[in-house]
Amino acid sequence: MKAYLSVFRMRWKMELQYRGAVIGGIVCQMFFGLILVSLYRALYAGKPQALPIEAVASYVWLQQAFFRMQLSSDSELMDKIRTGSIAYDLCRPLDLYGYYYARILAQKLLGSLLRAGPMLLFAFLLPRGVGITAPVSLPALIAALLCLILGLLCTCALENITMAFTMRTLDSRGVQAMLNLLMVTFSGNILPLTLFPDSWQRIITLLPYAQILDAPIRLYTGQYALGEAPRVLLIQGIWTLALMGLGILLWRRHQKRLVVQGG
Repeated sequence: MKAYLSVFRMRWKMELQYRGAVIGGIVCQMFFGLILVSLYRALYAGKPQALPIEAVASYVWLQQAFFRMQLSSDSELMDKIRTGSIAYDLCRPLDLYGYYYARILAQKLLGSLLRAGPMLLFAFLLPRGVGITAPVSLPALIAALLCLILGLLCTCALENITMAFTMRTLDSRGVQAMLNLLMVTFSGNILPLTLFPDSWQRIITLLPYAQILDAPIRLYTGQYALGEAPRVLLIQGIWTLALMGLGILLWRRHQKRLVVQGG
């Protein structure tokens, strides 16, 4: 465990070096947040929906604040697989899945924290109906934070499955593009899942993508009652363990068949 914590700390320090990228990401997500909220306000002006616009605006800002948690990948690992330098990592006295899980966890966690703070402060300063509202209660906020942590572990497990397929294909672009499309669609990033038909939501909310940000946001805004928190956390835990188990199986299987390219 100490070795994996060291890997986590090293990746954390590496991510702190890219301050310009962080500032650019914050500005970009603020811009998209304002655009999306404006679009939903225009939609509501023409045809009011059952879900209050304040809840939709909060949903949008929380999605944008933690956007980095969804769409970020370990490009260094992709390069290593493509060039064959992953052979050096195979010599490490560590489980390779755990090694790269710790790296991607540090990358997604720090990237989210650096962007979420300024963005949420900005969103809280905006007028009601445009910015983010306070959580419905303190217990709901605590449940949402616990749910967010499990969502982070779930998305890291999904990312490592993508990397496992890259070991066989040597090109992650196809798998990554497919995963990103599923991620932004069924996590509520393009359209809040709360605006989907109820019949769709019964299925979509059970998928692993909805566990990443949709579930924590619904607890935060009160769309999930506090009594539903144990059920939501149980679903998240099951998906996280299942995806981690599948990832470990794929990594170990593909490591045995890995062909190192180059010299």
